[in-house]
Amino acid sequence: QVQLVESGGGLVQAGGSLRLSCAASGSIFSINPMAWYRQAPGKQRELVAAITSGGRTNYVDSVKGRFAISRDNAENTVYLQMNSLQPEDTAVYYCYAVQSGRVYWGQGTQVTVSS
Repeated sequence: QVQLVESGGGLVQAGGSLRLSCAASGSIFSINPMAWYRQAPGKQRELVAAITSGGRTNYVDSVKGRFAISRDNAENTVYLQMNSLQPEDTAVYYCYAVQSGRVYWGQGTQVTVSS
C-alpha cells in the first residue's frame, strides 16, 4: 500500500504563485509515474502534469510555461510549482502515483485563485 499526502494549497490572487507537495509513504519500491490532476466544480478530472522516475515530464497545454513539476526520488515526493495563476486554475488538485500497475490517489488540496 502507498499513501499520498498533499500540502500547499490555498487562496491566492491572480498572477500569484503556489507550490504543491505530495509525499508518498508506505510500501514503496518503484513509483512511476507521479502526477498531478485537478478537478474544477462541474468538470471532469484532468491531468495537469506528470513526471517519470527518470525526469521526463508532460503538461496539459493550458499550464505550459506556467507550471513546473519536479520530483525527489530519494524522498518519494513530487512537487508542482504554479506561477502566473489564473482564476481558471481554481480546482481541487490531486496527487497520483502508480506502482506495480496499481493507481494511488491523494485526498486532494484546494487551490483557489481570485480575480
